[in-house]
Amino acid sequence: MASSGFRFDINGLRGWAVIAVVLFHFLPDLLPGGFAGVDVFFVISGFLMTGIILSGIENRTFNIIGFYVARANRIIPPLAILCIIMLSLGYWYLYPPEFETLAKHAIASLGFFSNILYWGESGYFEAASHKKWLLHTWSLSVEWQFYILYPLILAGLGSFLSLSKIRWALLFCTLAAFVSGCVATFSWPDATYFLLPTRAWELMLGGLAYAFPANFSLLFRRSLEAAGLALIALTYLLVDSDIPWPGYHAAAPALGAYLLILANRQDSLFTNNVALQFIGKRSYSVYLWHWPVAVLGLHLTVAHWWVPGFALTLLLGWLSYRYVETIRLPSYQQLHKAAVSRPTLILLASGCFALAVFSTGGVETRFPQTFMDLHKQAGLTSPHRSQCHISEYRPPEDSCEYFVENIRWATLGDSHTIELAHELAKRLQDKGEGLKHFSFSGCPPSFQLRNVVSECAEWYDASLQYIVEHPSIENVVVGHRWSFAFWGDNVDAYPDLPPQPVSPAVTAMTESLEKIIRTLASNKENVFVVYPMPELGTSIQSLINKAMDDDRSLSEIPGITVDYYRSRNSWILRHFDTTEYPENVHFIEPEKLFCDSTFCYAVKDSEPLYYDDDHPSLAAAKILSREIIRQ
Repeated sequence: MASSGFRFDINGLRGWAVIAVVLFHFLPDLLPGGFAGVDVFFVISGFLMTGIILSGIENRTFNIIGFYVARANRIIPPLAILCIIMLSLGYWYLYPPEFETLAKHAIASLGFFSNILYWGESGYFEAASHKKWLLHTWSLSVEWQFYILYPLILAGLGSFLSLSKIRWALLFCTLAAFVSGCVATFSWPDATYFLLPTRAWELMLGGLAYAFPANFSLLFRRSLEAAGLALIALTYLLVDSDIPWPGYHAAAPALGAYLLILANRQDSLFTNNVALQFIGKRSYSVYLWHWPVAVLGLHLTVAHWWVPGFALTLLLGWLSYRYVETIRLPSYQQLHKAAVSRPTLILLASGCFALAVFSTGGVETRFPQTFMDLHKQAGLTSPHRSQCHISEYRPPEDSCEYFVENIRWATLGDSHTIELAHELAKRLQDKGEGLKHFSFSGCPPSFQLRNVVSECAEWYDASLQYIVEHPSIENVVVGHRWSFAFWGDNVDAYPDLPPQPVSPAVTAMTESLEKIIRTLASNKENVFVVYPMPELGTSIQSLINKAMDDDRSLSEIPGITVDYYRSRNSWILRHFDTTEYPENVHFIEPEKLFCDSTFCYAVKDSEPLYYDDDHPSLAAAKILSREIIRQ
């Protein structure tokens, strides 16, 4: 059905793919689209698996148990050893919350559902992802899920369809999966990136290279190779993480890999040279180890980490290939011996290790109770956050109401008002007054800015109108992460400031804010506007850990300087300070509550004021709500 010479060239293609991924994670500016090397890997895997399955069906030798055993031999021992080593290092070097997270991710990786877990946590390219030591195992989970289902489907089809019809069914399914994946990329980008249904077309495309072989002239095969290399190289150089992925953009590297396989150039210098063959044969182990090494460099903040990082990745990849990839399960004819085989024992050891760490909260007993209590308090959020905070349009009448039917208050804004709404409502409960909660994720001041600066403008207009039209609501609290709305996050630039140009969008949002405040002031008894919450340069968890490392007091932990706070928020502070408002407009200033003359604090009076790098914690929200009631 297909030429037998493909395997030799596959190692060269694997080598190019793993080099691209490694370069992307160590030097993203050099190769911004290097993450597409994973897409190339998927095509290669699909080609190889389809060859094994269809040739077995054709020759009536396919054994599904043997197929699974072979895949387990290839994937599980190196992965399990990686998890054991990472957990062992984590015991000595990670704080309990980080160690607990590592254990959770190890369990998901060993269970081959880490892609689902990471989908639920955040996007692949988000800053928080660089603290996840096993993030790269999402692709192994996708492949394993494919390996489980694919042979069952093909073998099932083989029981009543000819091989010719199976090939055409594979072509139809590949096209259908590609189209649905393109559509889904723009509606559910994170899910599309991580989940098998929207990645399956890449694996099946590789299968088409086996299912529809062709014999071409040498000149034409050279042309196919050149086109394939060009598609992959251009993707690596021109695509970046801002482009929705995979979607139709992923067709370029996937098709490039398909063309290279189809070209079957065994004499090509691009794929069949000693260096690429060497790396390609060890590509799985190199891929396994490259990401933890890259994350280690971020933790150590070592300048030019890519130099020792590359060397360490290749060394660990070689050791894993030489000593771990050789570990094998018994053949499927001797599976009764599998329970006591080395791969099984290694897998059980790594799984039990991860479960033990996870069940003990990252082995909390390694650290003082005051330290652990601080971390736990920092992790607390409003119990109504997931239910009441929205990221897509919800009619204002469906917004949450706390805790008394007599709704006299409302909060309006973005996620910075969630905990504040909860704590304020708790205080109002004793007075027999209820609160209605309006918050939309990442929403800037958007009143009367429909389709101009944000997708939440429709919600903002409807919510404000609802508040105005309900006279029972007498008091409104307005809060946003103002400078984030104007100029984006500060974490990547910290301790420097991100650029803060006064663009038309900034001017439009500022004018919208004025309309919001004055509309509410003319219709309500009191309007409370919350000044910017100081944004930390890193997470509060990191600051707590750093204080512990430096043996400093945990009761007062500085976050940022007051000068940084004022510079970062100079536009909105100046606007509030120089604008005259009606007498019923009151301002709540976190600087007066959480800062002294020099620092704004992450922890004050032994209470964490944040639960990440910018959102106020329940403790901070309690202080803010107390100030609102006082005014």
